[in-house]
Amino acid sequence: MKALSLFIFILIASTTSSEENNSILIYGDSISAGYGMEKERQWSESLKTLLSDKGFKISVYNRSVSGETTGGGLTRISRILDELKPTFLLLELGGNDALRGYPPKKIYENLNKMIGASKERGIDVFLMQIRILPNYGKRYQTQFEAIYPTLSQEQEVILLPFMLNDIALKKELMLSDGIHPNEDAQPLIAEIIFNSLKPHLK
Repeated sequence: MKALSLFIFILIASTTSSEENNSILIYGDSISAGYGMEKERQWSESLKTLLSDKGFKISVYNRSVSGETTGGGLTRISRILDELKPTFLLLELGGNDALRGYPPKKIYENLNKMIGASKERGIDVFLMQIRILPNYGKRYQTQFEAIYPTLSQEQEVILLPFMLNDIALKKELMLSDGIHPNEDAQPLIAEIIFNSLKPHLK
């Protein structure tokens, strides 16, 4: 009887520990890094609150860097994955590559390698669709934006909608540069992200 009780206790403790150790790594550029605002105002912090309030025992790590490209992200991702050992990766990169006019093929390759590095470690990947303005030319815009659904299908990872789809065209939610969301937009972004993630979280 004592052995059975001990087994049940260990099983419950193991399950609880597993749930509490779940985590998501946000890996993006200035939009995810909270450009122009204090950490507590950033959408990643609002996401932590939402997850907790909704009963999800998931830690949130944010290793986004303003100005980051897919090339830069690739150079440091293995170290960060090994350090944090996240359950999930939210990959939000590519916008700065497009700003610099980098070849879509190279952007695809970099993202593909980051997804591969994550999957090799048993990490579930959420790939965020990135949208760009049409002033880069229709051909480039089409090739660039097609990278994300293509990778999602090939690598069998979840494709999330671009988090600024309903925000970027509202001036009251954007900084004067027209690229970065302001503080008022952060809770809205967190809600968009949460609703996108919710069906896929363990």
